[in-house]
Amino acid sequence: MSEIDQISERILHELSRDGRLSNIALAERVGLSPSACLRRVQELERQGIITGYRAVLDRTKLGAGFVAYIGVGLNEHSKASQLAFERAISRAPEVRECHNITGTIEYLLRVECADIAAYKSFHTDMLGALPHVNSITSYVVMGSPKDERA
Repeated sequence: MSEIDQISERILHELSRDGRLSNIALAERVGLSPSACLRRVQELERQGIITGYRAVLDRTKLGAGFVAYIGVGLNEHSKASQLAFERAISRAPEVRECHNITGTIEYLLRVECADIAAYKSFHTDMLGALPHVNSITSYVVMGSPKDERA
């Protein structure tokens, strides 16, 4: 891992808040010349510290305002079972995140659907139909007072 100095930390902080920030504005905010700032950003990208830039979408305006986190337990603790589950989940557009975790379950999913009826269909017809799924526990999001995902 590369050492990150205070200027690079400030660059990362500013870009994480606004990835569309121009190089000139970024340079002003971190106290560098535009050319020095651009070199720093390019080096952070080259090192893989900055892996990309994204648009943050308002999913409710796109018809996916229902959000749930789902804990999924598998009936077999094998690599083949995990790979089969991950392949199936990768094809489900409702699944926005899939994390293999430790504890009493194997996976934590973030699912976004239009409404509770669409979620029920996903839960029953997709997730519940997978042969390796042993348990499903849903946590419906009622609000998100802090969400820093980009």
